[in-house]
Amino acid sequence: MTFWIVTAGLAVIISVLIALAMRAPRTGGSEPAAAYDLRVYRDQLREVEKDLARGVVSAADAERVRAEISRRILAADAALRAEEAGEDDHKGAPAIVSALLALVLIGGSIGLYTQLGAPGYGDLSLQNRIAMAEERRAGRPSQAAAEASLPAVQTPANASPDYIALVEQLRETVAQRPDDLQGHILLARNEANLNNFPAAAEALAGVIRIRGPEASVVDFTDYADMLVLAAGGYVSPEAENALNTALTMDPANGTARYYFGLMMAQTGRPDTAFRIWDGLLREGPPDAPWIEPVLAQIEDMAFRAGVNYQIPEIGGGRGPTAADIEAAGDLSPAERMEMIGNMVSGLSDRLATEGGPVEDWAQLITALGVLGQTAQARAVYDNAVQVFGDDTRALDLLLRAGQRAQVAE
Repeated sequence: MTFWIVTAGLAVIISVLIALAMRAPRTGGSEPAAAYDLRVYRDQLREVEKDLARGVVSAADAERVRAEISRRILAADAALRAEEAGEDDHKGAPAIVSALLALVLIGGSIGLYTQLGAPGYGDLSLQNRIAMAEERRAGRPSQAAAEASLPAVQTPANASPDYIALVEQLRETVAQRPDDLQGHILLARNEANLNNFPAAAEALAGVIRIRGPEASVVDFTDYADMLVLAAGGYVSPEAENALNTALTMDPANGTARYYFGLMMAQTGRPDTAFRIWDGLLREGPPDAPWIEPVLAQIEDMAFRAGVNYQIPEIGGGRGPTAADIEAAGDLSPAERMEMIGNMVSGLSDRLATEGGPVEDWAQLITALGVLGQTAQARAVYDNAVQVFGDDTRALDLLLRAGQRAQVAE
């Protein structure tokens, strides 16, 4: 309420100042031309009387001059009255304009704020906003609640009755054989074809259960994908658990990173989502399935994160990878160190000027360790920890890179 009182008060004060400025009398201007003419003509009449008294002009000439001057006085007086009447007619114009300006200023300010601002949202520090995002993330709806809020599953109109009947038979078979791995895989695929994503997610959960420790990162990303689709694009806590498992197995997995960024955007952390998605664009490849959805959302995410952003070259921003460094093993020691040094220098310059995803920072730390530049690797590690201090997944990646470079325990 205090915000609205202060805002309304400022708008009223500004409107009053504008109104006073418009109604203030104009100083420094010249008198009307008709008034000046009247004064001159009256002076001429007095001069005629003086000339007549001195005998300079005859009585007939004086009378003729008086008549001419009187005619001019009448004309000037009429012009002066008309000008004064026009000014009276426009005396109300400043008041009307001032009222319109006040209306536009106050009403327009309130209207713009309700559209672009956040009424009722307090002025919070970054620390408070991060804490609120964490609370929102911890208390968000479950997968079951999200699915229950959506309309019932609609079978595609082009699905043939025979195909639907086969899928129904497959459901019955899998229900009777709960440990049939191939049956669960087929069921998940066909349920997804029928847009029955909840059932597809349930079948993939069976795949993960059956495979146990042998479940792959693809199993967990596919499971998370079906959970998100079943929830209408919402990343639930259950989907987050699957994503965390996939990222633990493969921190560079694009599908898991895309959905993790989506979850951060949904829970009030557009800054983290932007960093993740920007890294995906820079790494590519251009035909990766997550590139198109990232391109559709990243500019809005950059705006929400307060970043003046220009979409980079897709797949053109990667630093030296482990494969790059390994490939350098065929070169002579001097050539190998020169190649790695050039790649590290380019990556270091880009991160210093443009920033980048945590994966690039981890690559730089690892490469500096390979080059034996421990002091620089430690400096980069310390800087990266400060940059990504609020992202536990990023800190884990940095820690592992720091351990490889022998700058972290």
